[in-house]
Amino acid sequence: MANTADAMDTTVTSALPDGSTPEAISETVHIPLSQGVWPGILPGLPFTAPPAGPHPNHDHGIYLWLDEQIWGHRLWDAQSPWLIFLEFLNVAEACQRQDRLLSDEAPYPLRYRPRQRMFLRNILFNSDDVGRIADEYGDSRRAWEAWLARIQETARGVPQRDFSYLASRFHSYHDFVEAVRLLRGAVVERQSNKRWSSRFVFPFGANALYIDLNIVAGGQPSREYINFGRSGELLYLMLARSSCRDALAPYVRAMVSGTNRWDRLVASLQPDGEDDQERESKSCYLPYRQHPVFEGLARDWLAMFRMELPSFDVYPHLVTLGALHLVRYHLSVASTWTGGDGLPCLVCEIVAPRKTLVREVSLRTYGQNDALSTNAVEHFVDRVRESDAWRSAESSGAFVQCRQVLQQAVWWGDRYDGPNDPEALLAEFRRAALKGHQQHVAQVHRSYGREIGLVSRRGTTRFRYAPTDQLIKTLLFATVERRMEFGEFLGSLFDKYRLVIGPREAERVLSTDEFDFKAFQANARRLEQRLDSLGLLRRLSDACAYVENPYGRAGS
Repeated sequence: MANTADAMDTTVTSALPDGSTPEAISETVHIPLSQGVWPGILPGLPFTAPPAGPHPNHDHGIYLWLDEQIWGHRLWDAQSPWLIFLEFLNVAEACQRQDRLLSDEAPYPLRYRPRQRMFLRNILFNSDDVGRIADEYGDSRRAWEAWLARIQETARGVPQRDFSYLASRFHSYHDFVEAVRLLRGAVVERQSNKRWSSRFVFPFGANALYIDLNIVAGGQPSREYINFGRSGELLYLMLARSSCRDALAPYVRAMVSGTNRWDRLVASLQPDGEDDQERESKSCYLPYRQHPVFEGLARDWLAMFRMELPSFDVYPHLVTLGALHLVRYHLSVASTWTGGDGLPCLVCEIVAPRKTLVREVSLRTYGQNDALSTNAVEHFVDRVRESDAWRSAESSGAFVQCRQVLQQAVWWGDRYDGPNDPEALLAEFRRAALKGHQQHVAQVHRSYGREIGLVSRRGTTRFRYAPTDQLIKTLLFATVERRMEFGEFLGSLFDKYRLVIGPREAERVLSTDEFDFKAFQANARRLEQRLDSLGLLRRLSDACAYVENPYGRAGS
């Protein structure tokens, strides 16, 4: 852990943001750590100071501002990778409208105004009788009259319940019904969101992007943070703070402003000139101005974009890589705060039919990594105890001053009703911090890991790292430009993501008691067989195999 208030050094492999591919070099990246948000209290922690005046996050009902100071506001375990991606696109689209896409001129707070698109949502998800009316009325005019009368009664969250513009957009009512049917079949996270105002159409373009809302008393839309919990905002800031942001900007701009026939179809269901922007969001907080994970995320997304996959085929890979790098960020930051040297190793079992030594090591390393974030919170509390402000207040015997230290540093203590004793106060603070952490941020490692196919309980009762075929394919696309020798590929997975699969990498990081050459050799062989079955490996001889990216650029 860094002991200075000025800098934290770590090692990262660099790549040129302009897309050139020189031989990678390893260099020391200087990560500035600004002074604490509250001068004189907890100096040296990696805060990015908020602007002068009222704190941007104080009006959000946050009772304990601790996890956010370590990882940002916020990592939300209940947000699926696809919903993280959708939230990212909403931020990007809003910033593109303001002509500051991937710009980080004012790092805190991130300000943007996303769309609501209540007309679209009412048509797609709050009008179950669209098809029934088509069956009842063969005449298009009568069908339009019946449906417009019905939606006039049921529509919610729109300023004026006037959907008459639709009749001029479609040749017949039945054409309108067919358009609704097609778009309803392109819904993201179909099974997880039951509330109609929290269902999301596929992000075909700007006209299909909108935020999570609830309809409150009076029929007005209100911002919700269950499906969009701000992890997508953090993802946006990570890319905006990477050295590759200028190279990424054209690709992201194309996703949020480019037109295609599907986006035009979505636009046809919405009135012209409708200004339905949500009020400004301004509380996302990412503590670090630079971080190796930001660079890794940006380089991986660039690699995926440059494959030029057809249509929207790149999106699932971006979704997976986005969540993967959030897991890496979660673990890396926790490791740094607990005195580690960055991202820990992830020993991966390529699933075997029977229990192996690799499985045992993977189970152990998963458990160790899963405890890192809780240990980071413990270290934060210890830093409070060791701070000059706390020691001064404690030595004076003034309980009120001790509570003021916590109120200033972590916004906690107003509701404390225990003994007027600094030790009891600190013990209760520790308990509250750990309890709050276990509810959400501590679950990110497991939750995101399972969603992207990195973490599994297959064949066991405990979690371990056991990557799926889809995750392996995504990692290959992000790592291999055209072709790469299989052993080199394993080394690249270790260098980029700290994934331990083969014997060479395992020997570098495991103790002699845990390392068994034959077990990890068999593990690597199972990966080779899986890549072969996926059509991503070519064997030239018994001793020479290459992994291949079928979408790689010729001559790479």
